[in-house]
Amino acid sequence: MDQLILVLNQLVLWVAAGAMMFGGVVPYVPQYRDIRRTQNAEGFSSYVCLVLLIANILRILFWFGRHFETPLLWQSIIMILTMLIMLRLCTDIRVASELNTKRRAFAATDSKDEEIKVPKKFFLDFDLKYFWLWSRFMDYLQCVLTFTAFAAYITYLFLDSSVFVETLGFLAVFTEAMLGTPQLYRNYQNKSTEGMSIKMVCMWTSGDTFKTGYFVLNQAPVQFSICGLLQVFVDIAILFQVYYYSRYPQKPVSHTVHTTSAKAL
Repeated sequence: MDQLILVLNQLVLWVAAGAMMFGGVVPYVPQYRDIRRTQNAEGFSSYVCLVLLIANILRILFWFGRHFETPLLWQSIIMILTMLIMLRLCTDIRVASELNTKRRAFAATDSKDEEIKVPKKFFLDFDLKYFWLWSRFMDYLQCVLTFTAFAAYITYLFLDSSVFVETLGFLAVFTEAMLGTPQLYRNYQNKSTEGMSIKMVCMWTSGDTFKTGYFVLNQAPVQFSICGLLQVFVDIAILFQVYYYSRYPQKPVSHTVHTTSAKAL
């Protein structure tokens, strides 16, 4: 009997570890499918990807100063790869959308002889006005690699400082706790949650609740638990926006059937 309990306990731990590693990327599966289907990413804030990339890079660096659960380390690696895939899709669709808009404008003015050009923005231009609005996926990759190299160098210099390491850990989980704020602000700006996948937010909420409980039960660093709770509160605020803007619409709903008006991400 004791042997059975031990096996079941080990099985539960494996399942929980697997859920921690891959559970964070599950909400982005319907997002990815929706954005490919609708060919529209306007309802999703790409700054969500920025927040998660920064948070998980910092968390990996924090691991070198203070080891934590291995599943959490793998979760960060998997999440970084997922966000890069999402960024590539969003960038391709946004650039294609800008080109189509230009083509329609040229068609309306009968400017068929002129070459259609869309102004391109690059990371190496170092223009803050177009930060995280670049025209190629390669520019986002360059930005991520530059940030990683800089943060890794600083971490290497101060790795022996417990204050620096603990601060790094707090910044990692606090940044992740702010994951939903770009989407929260986008919804507030639009006065609508149209274009945002409600499935994603529901999965965020359930996943963050599970994750926070996992932190507490496994005695993860206290920064993880506090910021996990904050993340749950942000998720709930977004769900409230879904209810409020559907119950009290702030702008007229378009009556034109448009394939890109469906949930994008």
